[in-house]
Amino acid sequence: MAEQPPPAFDPSRPPVIEGFTPTPMYQERQFDHLVRKCKENPAVPLGLFATAAAFTYGLISFQRGDSVRSQRMMRARVLAQGLTLSAIVLGMVFAGVSAKKGK
Repeated sequence: MAEQPPPAFDPSRPPVIEGFTPTPMYQERQFDHLVRKCKENPAVPLGLFATAAAFTYGLISFQRGDSVRSQRMMRARVLAQGLTLSAIVLGMVFAGVSAKKGK
C-alpha cells in the first residue's frame, strides 16, 4: 500500500503539536507598544532625545562656524549614544533576570 502525502498546509489553522497548546496572540497597536516599552525602560527614550539634541546643536554650531562648541557637542553625542546603548543592554539583562525569576 502506497504512503499518502501529508495534508496541505492550512495557514488559517495552527499545526497540531503534542504537548503544546497555542495561546491567542494579543494584538497591540504600535503606539501602545511604544508607550509600554518607554514605561519599561525610560532611560532609552531620554538617551535618544539627548543624542538627537546634542547632534542638532552640534550641527547648528558647525553651521555658525563655532568649531569648538561643535566638537564638544559631537563628543556629547557620542557619550549620549554610549549611555543609550548601555541602557538598552541593561534593560535586556534586567528583563532576562526577571523572566527567569518568574519561572
